[in-house]
Amino acid sequence: MTLSMIFVLSVLGFAVLMFITEWLRVDLVALSVLLILAIFGMISHTDAIAGFSNTAIITIASVLVLSAGLVRTGVAQILGGQILKLSGDSEIKLLIIMMVVVGALSGIMNNIGVAALMLPVVMEIAHRTGRSPSKLLIPLAFASLFGGLTTLIATAPNILISSALESSGLEPFGLFDFTPVGIVAMIVGIVYLVFWGRHMLPDRDLGRSTSIADTLNGEYELHERLLTMTLPAESPLIDKNLAESRLGSALGFNVLAILRGEKTLLAPGPDTQLRSHDKLLVGGRRDQVGTLRDWKTLTLKQGWLVGEHELGDALKFAQFKIAPDSEFIGKTFKEAGTRNLYEINIIAVIQKNQVRVSQLRNYRFNPNDLLIAIGQPEKLENMLASNQLAEFEYVRPRNVALKYKLHRNLIGIHIPEDSTLAGRSIARSHLKSTLGINVLGIRRGDELIFMPSPHEELHTDDVLIVIGEPEILEILHCLQNLELEEQTENDLERLESDEVGVAEITLSPRTSITGKTIGELYFREKFGLSVLAIWRKDRAYRTNLRDFVLETGDALMVYGERKDLALLQTEDDFLVISGLDQPIYKKEKVLIAAGIEVGVLLTVAVGWLPIYIAALTGAILMVLTRCLTMDEAYEAIEWKAIMLIAGMLSLGVAMQETGVTTLLAHHILESLGFLGPRGVLAGLFLITCLFAQVMPTAAVAVLMAPMALITATDMGLSPYALAMVVAIGSSSSFLSPVGHPVNLLVMGIGGYRFTDYTKVGLPLVILFGLIAVFVLPFFWPLYG
Repeated sequence: MTLSMIFVLSVLGFAVLMFITEWLRVDLVALSVLLILAIFGMISHTDAIAGFSNTAIITIASVLVLSAGLVRTGVAQILGGQILKLSGDSEIKLLIIMMVVVGALSGIMNNIGVAALMLPVVMEIAHRTGRSPSKLLIPLAFASLFGGLTTLIATAPNILISSALESSGLEPFGLFDFTPVGIVAMIVGIVYLVFWGRHMLPDRDLGRSTSIADTLNGEYELHERLLTMTLPAESPLIDKNLAESRLGSALGFNVLAILRGEKTLLAPGPDTQLRSHDKLLVGGRRDQVGTLRDWKTLTLKQGWLVGEHELGDALKFAQFKIAPDSEFIGKTFKEAGTRNLYEINIIAVIQKNQVRVSQLRNYRFNPNDLLIAIGQPEKLENMLASNQLAEFEYVRPRNVALKYKLHRNLIGIHIPEDSTLAGRSIARSHLKSTLGINVLGIRRGDELIFMPSPHEELHTDDVLIVIGEPEILEILHCLQNLELEEQTENDLERLESDEVGVAEITLSPRTSITGKTIGELYFREKFGLSVLAIWRKDRAYRTNLRDFVLETGDALMVYGERKDLALLQTEDDFLVISGLDQPIYKKEKVLIAAGIEVGVLLTVAVGWLPIYIAALTGAILMVLTRCLTMDEAYEAIEWKAIMLIAGMLSLGVAMQETGVTTLLAHHILESLGFLGPRGVLAGLFLITCLFAQVMPTAAVAVLMAPMALITATDMGLSPYALAMVVAIGSSSSFLSPVGHPVNLLVMGIGGYRFTDYTKVGLPLVILFGLIAVFVLPFFWPLYG
């Protein structure tokens, strides 16, 4: 084994490890692989980027645009809508018709797009027929995978495998060469799910309904967290708006409605002012109030800028503006790194002579604003040297405090004896989110700790030097003494109107927000909606949702004005599952879009044009006929998949040029030769299928297709038969939710657990393996 082979195998191992662990995005992994191979000379620079011009890339991108055209004009929706009319009340009939339609659509469209399109339709069927969605959604996902085996353009692996044949000097697969085996696989899969698999599906209903009362009493169990609180006449919260009341940040409460006499304010916004004797319906945990009470009575110590308490010479104040060409413009403090990178604290923003000291978390740098900062001199000098600032000058604390009245906002908070805050780190204390304060320092006896780490432990008698509103402790004391009551059925009925309701959403297959929290997305601020609960795998999460990190497959129950809910339908990151009418389609273009798709299929089927030219022509015609706008066409392309495939194609080239592909084929596949040709088929299917459970299927096809072709050549077997086995194995992602994006798409909505996929999918994998070994040779003989 040469050094080049060892190096390429190491890169392959790195890629597989990253795909399995998901420590890095798959597209970033693929592009990193491309660059590593090019920089270290494993492939030429031209070969490194040749994947971007590969015919498979053009075909895949064009097919995605064609699929989008069929979606936007309602072609697929019209076909899907017929399921409900045809299925009647029979569950078996419903499953058969649904899977046949989904499988057929997946043969001419991208299967992820079909699953996303049909998901709301299937949810509506479940709602109208009184069936649990969990009985229908795995069949929906698996049917889209069945359909991926029926034509060349159905999935990216099929196109890539055909491209591998062409690169080896062989005739590529035709449009319908997959169809005979694919139809058999689809029939077997449907029969299995209808007569056996459906009995292993869980019966879980998350309580999805367009009725708020039904939703609250469903499996999300929100009724258990619905509480009522009445503001007494002398409450410090009176005349405060909801944002200032800290009900959400301090207690994690969602204020669903305000009952003001006979008037009901539904889904009140953060600017809604509270009034005496308001009755608030909130979602949250009663014990959150008890947690605040355990903090004991925190007391104020003021005068840190103009009184008896001194900050010391170690700290200086500065005022400055952001340079017009600064990289900070438009960024938040966190995004710019003013605290973590430069270790300074911006304590005030002056906008048009208005001083802003609170809610700075959402502030974005503007070159016209004056900023007041505190920090150690060397840190402020480093900030100045970054060339991001303008009009920088040091200022005396007393002068700036009196000029902008900051002495009111730079305050000390004393931690009393027996407070549960003592012994906690700053991060675990949740002081920042609860009180909206920024801890600048800690006075501990004669010691001043400036810019304490989030891991700094708090002690009894510590005085926290913070920037915040002086009345915040008054509000805290009010929250510590809230009296809560259980809600009544009458209260529940007042939570919904023609203008306000609930909807359930999930992350779309092309979402870019995985790994971010609800707070980081500014979800409430951006959409005006409250997230009531999040369903992940087998349980609902209903508290501290602002810090909840989103993952693919999560289902979110949101509440607010219907006009705001409707905005979610225009967001690429979300897919609305229930609670809203279906989006408006360009129905006048239905026949045009259908005609374009039929034209593409015919020209390829009769051999007039190669698939990549025909598909690209169809994509352009979708735009020229206004079935899609150009922007919609660009949005339809899954650029993450394009980058993944282009990068992995470079690895495929490196493996072939260094002999790694031949080495692996000899040691892995040809070692099964003693079992005969069918043993090789079984081994090839098993390896491909196992990879497909943990890696992107496109990457699996890129890696396995060359190995299959070399094995075929060395053993005198048909390259087409072995290539078709790779296609079947790549589409057999039935064992885990991470095996394919369609599995993840339905996981949260269906309330599925990881083991649900394994229980239902394992017999299906065995059946597909038997098809690959014993049925496929009838259509693609092993010799010849």
